[in-house]
Amino acid sequence: MMRIIAGTKRGKRLATLEGEDTRPTLERLKQALFSAIQFELADRYVLDLFGGSGQLGLEALSRGAAFCHFNDSNPAAVRIIQKNLQECGFEKDAKVTCTDYIMCVKMIERDMKRPDLVFLDPPYRKGLAEDALKRLTPLLAEGSLVAVESGSDEEFSFEGLALRKEYRQGTVKITLLEKRRTEE
Repeated sequence: MMRIIAGTKRGKRLATLEGEDTRPTLERLKQALFSAIQFELADRYVLDLFGGSGQLGLEALSRGAAFCHFNDSNPAAVRIIQKNLQECGFEKDAKVTCTDYIMCVKMIERDMKRPDLVFLDPPYRKGLAEDALKRLTPLLAEGSLVAVESGSDEEFSFEGLALRKEYRQGTVKITLLEKRRTEE
């Protein structure tokens, strides 16, 4: 069972995608991540780029984020996100798109609505996290946070971002990064 841990929708159960294509973030890792950023969520504009069921973006909304742009390239996952948004009553606080991550980043750049909290949970060991970071980092303002879920043995470059913390559980890790001011 997947649920929202805290906030206005605490305990709310979330629908998940059937099958092995989407793997929900482990609850202990999600709890560690959100405990670390709990006082930084208010009024954030969130991007859940590889949305899956939308659990990370929904958790952020429940805890006070202002808006979340959910994206997934799988139409079935997008339907689950929309269902979860409706069940939580967050439809007006969200945008849902169904495209690949590259097109989504291009849309964000074009629309000039820049996220300041990003969740990246792509398929593991395919280089997608590193590629998404390279595309997103130039769009992020100082103080923006990026949480990347990956295999615990997976390494990736995050140039332009500073490592804040890593959380590990078994074969999974979440890397919390922050956009810091660049020295001139």
